[in-house]
Amino acid sequence: MHRTDIPADSLAVLRRGAVIPAHLLALDAERRLDERRQRAMTRYYLDAGAGGVAVGVHSTQFAIRETGLYEPVLSLAMQTAREWEPIGGRRPLFMVAGLSGRTEQAVREAGIARGLGYHAGLLSLAAMKGASEDELVRHCEAVAAEMPLVGFYLQPAVGGIALPASFWARFAAIDNVVAIKMAPFHRYRTLDVIRGVIAARAEDRVTLYTGNDDHIVLDLLAPFTFPRDGQPVTVRVRGGLLGHWSVWTQRAVELLAVIHAAVDAGQVPMNLLALDAQVTDCNAALFDVAHDFHGCIAGCHEVLRRQGLLEGIWCLDPAEGLSPGQAAELSRVQRDYPHLVDDDFVAANRERWLA
Repeated sequence: MHRTDIPADSLAVLRRGAVIPAHLLALDAERRLDERRQRAMTRYYLDAGAGGVAVGVHSTQFAIRETGLYEPVLSLAMQTAREWEPIGGRRPLFMVAGLSGRTEQAVREAGIARGLGYHAGLLSLAAMKGASEDELVRHCEAVAAEMPLVGFYLQPAVGGIALPASFWARFAAIDNVVAIKMAPFHRYRTLDVIRGVIAARAEDRVTLYTGNDDHIVLDLLAPFTFPRDGQPVTVRVRGGLLGHWSVWTQRAVELLAVIHAAVDAGQVPMNLLALDAQVTDCNAALFDVAHDFHGCIAGCHEVLRRQGLLEGIWCLDPAEGLSPGQAAELSRVQRDYPHLVDDDFVAANRERWLA
């Protein structure tokens, strides 16, 4: 599958910039897939106005591969997206499938995702630790031969590897790359990605998305200008593919619309800049920064549990859960930033999503 095979209206969603939640995984008390609540989550994201969902990614838990859930979870999300009638009517979506593992596995997963109708694969390189830059590029080229790719700079704290600007220039030069999600949680490494895309002359083909859940608003507001051949080239981060946006999604959609309007107008109000720190404070609680991200998935689960979308916060790994004090921190940010919380929206629609 080549990027030119992506429906034009779906590709336009990606290019314009959208909220793409990193889909969570609904389990029951026996840690088995809860299909009813998994569907309800997808319906929530679509009704909230998301431009698509990313399934099989870090927030969905990489361990779905070892438990035989990879294809069932991807299939369920795609089926739900095709069948659900969102608030406001049907609209084009850009659907992303997580791809991981060594080359043979990643290529196999790309074939599954392509067969299910996903538009692109978000390629994690965590399994390639120790590989040379040449080996990494060959790996990416092999997977890109199967389907369009979204690059993924996963932060080392949760399994990613450090990747220099030279790698990102070579990655962006691969013809079937359509976007890059920057999630190193590190300003210098984020700039390496952007510099690499500019060096590859790929800024019109490769759309930049933030995955930096600690810097969401400013990533989306800032112009990034770097020289090329003695001339300035400016690029922007258009949207977010974020674990943070797997919760409070309606507010994320509203926030992105406000940011896009401010960028288009060329004027950024101070209160919008202030939101950057508030969103980051929320993320510190969600992602359990105080304990080196141990509870990052369970924290998101806890928000949806409190809203009634999930029955519990169970993860595939029994050792994963909330850290000491994390629940209190979640209560604090929900209390302090009611304008960033969509509890009322979920309460009004939850039973319909669960039906």
